[in-house]
Amino acid sequence: MADGANLNSPLCSEQFGSGAARGCMAAADGSLQWEAWGCRWWEFSGAFTAKPQGRDGGGGGALGAASPPLSGLVAVFLPQGFPDSVSPDYLPYQLWDSVQAFASSLSGSLATHAVLLGIGVGNAEASVSAATATWLVKDSTGMLGRIIFAWWKGGKLDCNAKQWRLFADILNDVAMFLEIMAPIFPVFFTVTVCTSNLAKCIVSVAGGATRAALTMHQARRNNMADVSAKDSSQETLVNLAGLLVSLLMLPLVSGSPSVSELQQLVEGHQEPYLLRWDLSQNQVQVVLSQMAGPETILRAATHGLVLEALQGDGPLPRGLEELRNRVRAGPEKDNWVIVRDTHQVLDKLFPKFLKGLQDAGWKTEKHQLEVDEWRATWPLSPEKKVL
Repeated sequence: MADGANLNSPLCSEQFGSGAARGCMAAADGSLQWEAWGCRWWEFSGAFTAKPQGRDGGGGGALGAASPPLSGLVAVFLPQGFPDSVSPDYLPYQLWDSVQAFASSLSGSLATHAVLLGIGVGNAEASVSAATATWLVKDSTGMLGRIIFAWWKGGKLDCNAKQWRLFADILNDVAMFLEIMAPIFPVFFTVTVCTSNLAKCIVSVAGGATRAALTMHQARRNNMADVSAKDSSQETLVNLAGLLVSLLMLPLVSGSPSVSELQQLVEGHQEPYLLRWDLSQNQVQVVLSQMAGPETILRAATHGLVLEALQGDGPLPRGLEELRNRVRAGPEKDNWVIVRDTHQVLDKLFPKFLKGLQDAGWKTEKHQLEVDEWRATWPLSPEKKVL
């Protein structure tokens, strides 16, 4: 049994990594008295009597209970023994690498959306065999590029790891930009997606090889496997966050009109406003020209109400009954044709409607409709008329 003079003298201490050490003293009854883990973090004093066990035993449980709240995340996403087990530049590099991975995840979602749109997903006239052939040519081009680049530059990737890492990031951004722009030029779609996939395969070779060199630099305790595994966990978490944000972002992007739709709306148009009718969302989008006056805004609002009435069951003038039947029978992709035909019907009906409002005492030279300040410019037909 320890005498009274040695009761307060530490017998030994233990420490995990660069964390705070805890001491062990002899208790009055002869048992071992261990200092609580994390007492310096939480600023409480006191000890408990326990048998010293491993980190997975009962004594190790006190560490998890008294450690800071982020200790669990540190154990999951950072190498064991952090920060002593990695290089000093590990944390800044991983933070910026996570930011870059998050941005690439968002850009990749937009690029995937554009490629699927370009090969005909959602288009009833698209050919499945043509889309499959495009996809196979794209993948084959990338595979050949991967082999050729590894043979051509494989021996030089160790010499300038930072240079090739930066090259891979820039080339990855260029590849995603090409994919996003591919649907705008359908004639060159196959060439564009093949070029972008070739660039992505080069990125995978250069990025993967230089990542191995960086991992070797970061691992300071012969723990390359642990550093590489935790880097994969960090990247997975960032990509998961990027996917969740993409789920919120893609509906906003997919609701935008395509180039062909915009050309159909603009060509031969005689009114200083454009309408896009989205039956799937039961929504009419109005774009006003710089020359649009109060009466134009009234006509655009009336036009939107007429399109809404075409989906209802109420009575309509004779010229609109035929259009209602076409709306119910025709495919959704012909909405722009209905919008164009309703322009022709309103050319006859709206002047009478406007005159009736004025005869009833309504002031049509101003309105109280909620209209913002956005205005667009497009070439009007020579027979344009400004209201």
